[in-house]
Amino acid sequence: MKPAPYLWHDGRIKPWHEATVHVGAHALHYGSSVFEGERVYATPDGPRYFRLREHTERLFRSARIHDLAIRHTPQEIEQACSDVVLANALSGAYVRPLVYRAGFTFSLAPDPEVPVEVAILALPWGNLHGAGVHDGIDVCVSSWHRPAPNTLPTGAKAGGNYLSSQLIAQEAKRGGFGEGIALAPNGLLSEGAGENLFLVQRGRLYTPPVAAGILAGITRDSVLMLAADLGIPVSECDLPRELLYTCDEVFLTGTAAEITPVRSVDRKPVGSGKPGPVTRALQDAFFGLFDGRNADRHGWLTPLVASAAQAGQQRLEVA
Repeated sequence: MKPAPYLWHDGRIKPWHEATVHVGAHALHYGSSVFEGERVYATPDGPRYFRLREHTERLFRSARIHDLAIRHTPQEIEQACSDVVLANALSGAYVRPLVYRAGFTFSLAPDPEVPVEVAILALPWGNLHGAGVHDGIDVCVSSWHRPAPNTLPTGAKAGGNYLSSQLIAQEAKRGGFGEGIALAPNGLLSEGAGENLFLVQRGRLYTPPVAAGILAGITRDSVLMLAADLGIPVSECDLPRELLYTCDEVFLTGTAAEITPVRSVDRKPVGSGKPGPVTRALQDAFFGLFDGRNADRHGWLTPLVASAAQAGQQRLEVA
């Protein structure tokens, strides 16, 4: 993964190397940050953001939960998300807005005067699991569980939450797996290190509920809506671990993972060991939005429009 030439940092586009944070920043010591993962897809009609509004809304919800006061409006953040992609001349991109407590204090209850900053990174990045998005990946059930209710809010996409995800992913990698699946505190299925979990049994789609300590992903929500479009029945319910070994299909969803099939769990093949028909149908419905095969029935795609300042800068660069 290589850095892009430019990013957006606290109000303006600047060269990548100029966006710095002091080692005393509260976020570095205590994880006081929230973020989003977003995608811009190269479509036949030009680059399009996927569900930008929903990502922005969740960013502000996460910041509210953790008392991080964003000094920009949602509209300004969305405009900045477009500007940074255009500044880097990207037709497709993974975009990372980050809100973090940038000021110095060792207090665990920092004063409102401690500054909060926003940075937005955009860079070209394919699927998190590479060719696994086509062929499927091998996963394991992790020895690490997701946090119990009232320990920390898993519904916020906070930097500190991903210490748990790192433990899950690192354990899986050491074992030779592509990803780890975490259990909820009650021992039932939760989610992957950075993805939501779906199972298919006899044509019905199953996924753990929000109460299972998951982050309610926007790609997860998209899959639920696409399943409804395709007439695939869905159950959001508690799921025991052993269903991973007996169901017909398993797949993971997320902005980085998109829709990635799982071909084995704990070295036991899932179904035939190949992506199944329900997974493939949902992949076709999802990726067909971006290559022009499917109409954008839900209004999920947003064109990039440069701000006046960014448009002026682009004209100067062309001249």
